[in-house]
Amino acid sequence: MTWLDLVAVPLLAKICLVGMFPLSAYDKVAHWDEAMGQARSGPLPFPSLLLILGILVEAVTPVLIVVGVFDRAAAFVLAGFCAVTALMYHPFWRFPDFWSKNGEGRTHFWDFFKNFGLVGGLLLVVIGGAYAPVVQVVAHPLANGPWAAASRSIPDNR
Repeated sequence: MTWLDLVAVPLLAKICLVGMFPLSAYDKVAHWDEAMGQARSGPLPFPSLLLILGILVEAVTPVLIVVGVFDRAAAFVLAGFCAVTALMYHPFWRFPDFWSKNGEGRTHFWDFFKNFGLVGGLLLVVIGGAYAPVVQVVAHPLANGPWAAASRSIPDNR
């Protein structure tokens, strides 16, 4: 495998996955009052403390993931952050108009599922999937992932 396979593509994937979080942390600091209002809107206690912890999670864990230091633990923490944020602050089901074009629930609907999309990507970092060479992926774009061949080689002793 080449540098492109082992470093460049996985690094680009990690940056794309977590790149928004430091910007979100900065936005929370720059617009503290609005962020505090959102923190207070949820059901969790101690909104000031939670906001500070959220800023730290969004600022630190992406750096750890990208540089590969405690990346699995950082991805696990960030996945938990995304799941809690989705469940506690984007409960789209509480809005009867979440399918209407201008309904408040519609925004929460998409934010909820975007957060869980991030949870899925972060859990892939946690489980540490094997990288496939870029040339192999380009040559066989519809092939199964590397784990599929391994699962077929395990004998079935039923």
